[in-house]
Amino acid sequence: MLKNNFPDLIRYNDDCSLRPFKEGEVMQTYSSRIEEQMVHLYGSLSEKDRRRYAAVEAVKLGHGGTAYITELFGCDPDTIRQGRHDIEQLPEDVAEGRVRKKGGSKVS
Repeated sequence: MLKNNFPDLIRYNDDCSLRPFKEGEVMQTYSSRIEEQMVHLYGSLSEKDRRRYAAVEAVKLGHGGTAYITELFGCDPDTIRQGRHDIEQLPEDVAEGRVRKKGGSKVS
């Protein structure tokens, strides 16, 4: 199960900048079973959909969500930032139909 590694130190603001914890503040987390399902879902998605899914989850969690989701999925905070940008553009999707396949750079 993912643990909050920032208990007394810092956490991310929604814009991925850092801010100190407020006394008594506890970051919301998911159960280990839900985390496992989230990681499996994340791994099954296209690059574009992974970005967007990570962004939605980070926003749902509020303060500290970006740090939690980047640790859970092993992604970069910039991935979540780009996912938020992507979501803000919906329902227009400039990347529609442009999905890279896993291993797409390999030539057979």
